[in-house]
Amino acid sequence: MARIPSRDEILEWISENPSQTSKRDIAKAFGIKGSDRIELKRILRDLEADGHLEKRRKTYRDPDRLPPVSVLLVTGPNRDGDLFARPLEWQGESPEPVVLVIPRESDPALGEGDRILARVTLVKAEDHAYEARLIRRIGTNPRKILGVFRKSAEGGRILPIDKGVDREWRVAPDATHGAKDGELVEAEQSGPKDRMGLPRARIVTRLGDPSQPKAVSLIAIHQHGIPDDFPDAAIAEADAMTPAGLSGREDLRDMPLLTIDPSDARDHDDACFAHADDDPKNKGGHVIWVAIADVAHYVTPGSALDREAWNRGNSTYFPDRVVPMLPDRLSGDLCSLHEGVPRACVAVRMQIDAHGNKVSHRFVRGLMRSVASLDYEEVQAAVDGAPNDRTAPLLDDVLKPLFDAYEALKQARNARQPLDLDLPERRIVLDDEGKVRSVAFKDRLDAHRLIEEFMILANVAAAETLGAKRQPLLYRVHEEPAPEKLDALRETAQSAGLVLAKGQVLKTGHLNRLLAQSEGTDYDELINMATLRAMTQAYYAPENFGHFGLALKAYAHFTSPIRRYSDLVVHRALIRGHGWGDDGLSLEEIERLDATGEHISETERRSMAAERDTTDRYLAAYLSERVGTELTGRISGIQRFGAFVRLDETGADGLIPVRTIGSEYFHFDADSQTLMGADTGLTLGLGQKVTVRLTEAVPVTGGLMLELLEVGGGTIPQGRKGARGRPVRRKIAKSKKKVQKVKRKVTRNRR
Repeated sequence: MARIPSRDEILEWISENPSQTSKRDIAKAFGIKGSDRIELKRILRDLEADGHLEKRRKTYRDPDRLPPVSVLLVTGPNRDGDLFARPLEWQGESPEPVVLVIPRESDPALGEGDRILARVTLVKAEDHAYEARLIRRIGTNPRKILGVFRKSAEGGRILPIDKGVDREWRVAPDATHGAKDGELVEAEQSGPKDRMGLPRARIVTRLGDPSQPKAVSLIAIHQHGIPDDFPDAAIAEADAMTPAGLSGREDLRDMPLLTIDPSDARDHDDACFAHADDDPKNKGGHVIWVAIADVAHYVTPGSALDREAWNRGNSTYFPDRVVPMLPDRLSGDLCSLHEGVPRACVAVRMQIDAHGNKVSHRFVRGLMRSVASLDYEEVQAAVDGAPNDRTAPLLDDVLKPLFDAYEALKQARNARQPLDLDLPERRIVLDDEGKVRSVAFKDRLDAHRLIEEFMILANVAAAETLGAKRQPLLYRVHEEPAPEKLDALRETAQSAGLVLAKGQVLKTGHLNRLLAQSEGTDYDELINMATLRAMTQAYYAPENFGHFGLALKAYAHFTSPIRRYSDLVVHRALIRGHGWGDDGLSLEEIERLDATGEHISETERRSMAAERDTTDRYLAAYLSERVGTELTGRISGIQRFGAFVRLDETGADGLIPVRTIGSEYFHFDADSQTLMGADTGLTLGLGQKVTVRLTEAVPVTGGLMLELLEVGGGTIPQGRKGARGRPVRRKIAKSKKKVQKVKRKVTRNRR
């Protein structure tokens, strides 16, 4: 008979082995078998009843854990100079943990009594339980400065990079942070004007050569005018916030809601749970819960936080940083659904039938506690038969029911026929110095699609509820393509030997059939890109014009209020419609919904442009070391001045100038999207496979210049020497005749 461990021994094991906390793990660790497990189960129940343990499905976890982002009070350095802090919002029953603050070289000096927002990590040390990295000091919001440092005997100056700004900042010799002349630096204002009439600044980050990758996103932020400094009033409001309680909310803390996000996510604003429906009238159906962070509780109409969130409109994402819509105190802490921490939410319970059709839904304002913060890859691995320590305890009761509900939703999706574009998303991975380490295309897993379908269903439920209650809101509108754009798509399809029929009311199913025709052919990516270009741009408006791309009659954004102001408006509309409190949509907001829709549609486009420019610059920087190498790709665009090529390896776009192709004159035909050589008849068209040489990569602009080497595996024929600039009229006629012949003989290649 094995010795039954004491309560203290069990607690010590769970503390030291947080990933092995099931009863089975504990029994194995202490060699407990057979009937002795009954006694172990009794001890675990007693520990749970006494509050020492918290049972979550099949595991036991210590409830006394700090959230990943915490507010700390610096208690001062010890005799060795190490800086310690204590949590200000400790809710556990055990003594509050000691936190060691690990300063970076660029961090401001901290002293006893400073309140800080920090990212904390659990560690095993004798004198402290956590280590913390400073996010920022609470109550301070120094102005950020981005510019080029010019060194001098008195320290130096910072010259701004913004157009039209001529103010300079003076840097004292002891505040240069070792910056070199000509480096791009990030600084913060450190004092009033000096005797020379210049404000003083302290350099906090050296970004090196302004043309290097680490500076790219900062330049984009400034060039596109994206606000990246929070006003002091907004910071003060965020710092004064405390966690929402249970009052006026439905208690969802026992529901095994969990978050599934990218592995590098720092905030979690949506959680989900599903189970088989026990309603006998809905045989084979499912119940899906989607819970979203209750941002409206903290960001109230007319507040400083609200004004700044409206100003930003949305968060902006770059490979090396995020410009958030809300301060860290909210986006990374109080409004983030961290594992094991009670968090305010707005949740929707949705009942679907066996075929994925929504039968009913209802919204609640609740308080939840996530059982786990998982990433897409580990969830996918778990359902594919390779669970890890985090997913194994959740596999049968939580993860598999989620995928069962998703299988039903797929049936409804297939029947609805939303636009099914296949556009791989690039992932740029940076090293510690900000240099591009690799460029790859992200895998599309069923775990990604599951979350997408759950979120779409919740967004539809929000739009339907507010429409039924006649509550003002902002819809997500996506109108059908304009006729001229459809004509251009048909031309592209014809050039590829495919068909998009005319003379009928366009539906997404028609476009999906075109995409299916191209799937697996040389024109696959071309048709996907051409279809995307034919689409109108989605926008926000208080009037409902439907969502063409998703094939939905009514759609609103509800699921990401941390990063989109539109979703915050929808949350407030739900609060107003249900009478949940006085923090709902105000009359003033309702009166300016048109202006709000236009504004946040514009901020969304601004962020997309900044993100696209940044990606182009990173790709150019990555490829700058490969100038002179041969690469493969496909022609993605034709203009009078040359052909654009999308490179296979990175997805980057480069230009082949027409002046560099052979030594002949090229005729441009806009209708057929071709360039044809006047002497050789060489024709360049959309979708052709090409081999090119990279001749130039400019990180500052993101531009790539290419030299054409092969088309479709064949070398480039050379025209008459000296013929460039002298078009041959006879050739033009033959060129057009050939194009018309191609149009008449369209190959109907249906799948």
